[in-house]
Amino acid sequence: MTGMIVVSDYDPQWAEQFQDLRQRLAPHVADLAVSIEHVGSTAVPGCAAKPIIDLDIVVAEDAAMPELISRLTGQGYRPEGDLGIPGREAFQAPSAAPEHHLYGVVSGTKPNLDHILLRDYLCQRPDEVRRYSALKVALAQRFRADSEGRQEYSAAKGALVEELVAKSYAARAAGEP
Repeated sequence: MTGMIVVSDYDPQWAEQFQDLRQRLAPHVADLAVSIEHVGSTAVPGCAAKPIIDLDIVVAEDAAMPELISRLTGQGYRPEGDLGIPGREAFQAPSAAPEHHLYGVVSGTKPNLDHILLRDYLCQRPDEVRRYSALKVALAQRFRADSEGRQEYSAAKGALVEELVAKSYAARAAGEP
């Protein structure tokens, strides 16, 4: 029987887990990557999250993506395509690695900016973090931790995520952090 989705209070160890994963990946992609970014809720201090680190490997141009896919596949990652988000490549982590979500994105594209701007926006706004966290905790109690439940959970928080992403773009345009 599948349990409910797990959303945990913020854990400072998430930053350390990201650094560990980054150090594992960097030797294989350093010459391709503009940066390796910690994104998603685990990258926002104080934010409740599913305890799974999200990382973006940011490349300078789309032409680098086939080589990135090839190198990550060589490290045991399984390419999953864009999973419905054009301009992003998702990867399933090798079974021996700590559980994490890995994405390849091109610098300056919508998938890249959505992740970075939202992270940076939330890091500056504890009130929005509390609002987002409260919604995630409430939703986690409603949905099962199976494929269908995770899709329903993501859909249910989608409106707030879209609102926060829009606010993050507006803040950037206004020159705010």
